[in-house]
Amino acid sequence: MGRTAPRGTLVLRNLATLLSRSRRAAGRPAAGHRATAHQSGPPALLQLQLPPRLDPTLGCDAVGFPARYGARMLARLPRAGCVFAEGHWWWWIVPAGSDLEVVWPLPAHYAPGARVPVTRPRLVHRPDETHDGAHGVATPYTPPIPLYVLACQLTGATPLWTAGAGSAR
Repeated sequence: MGRTAPRGTLVLRNLATLLSRSRRAAGRPAAGHRATAHQSGPPALLQLQLPPRLDPTLGCDAVGFPARYGARMLARLPRAGCVFAEGHWWWWIVPAGSDLEVVWPLPAHYAPGARVPVTRPRLVHRPDETHDGAHGVATPYTPPIPLYVLACQLTGATPLWTAGAGSAR
């Protein structure tokens, strides 16, 4: 399924590319790489592990944002699921497929399967397990639409729906 963006809109396809470019510009090796000229390629990916009692019934993806947005986003969201952090990135757990028909704004990174380039993520927020979700059970998910709209607001991007927008039914 291809994604399109308006002409002139920058769309990030791979966080590894962003990390390696930003670290090279800063004179540091890319994440997960030793400082040798012989190695290349993306950093290893680790699947984020949810707390045991939070069942990912809808599958699990993650959306990453630079840490500078983390606390503001968490404070502004009406409800948040599991949020992980490591280094300069925070990762929100969303239902699988939360990237369909939307283009997440830069510098966001969408990680299918919640597989992210981290080594020791820490859980910085978990949903209150005493609060009933839709079916009487706490959910590990942050609702993706409020997260997407907030990400657009904080980054100054216009929300972009890639299919079905404005079509008559």
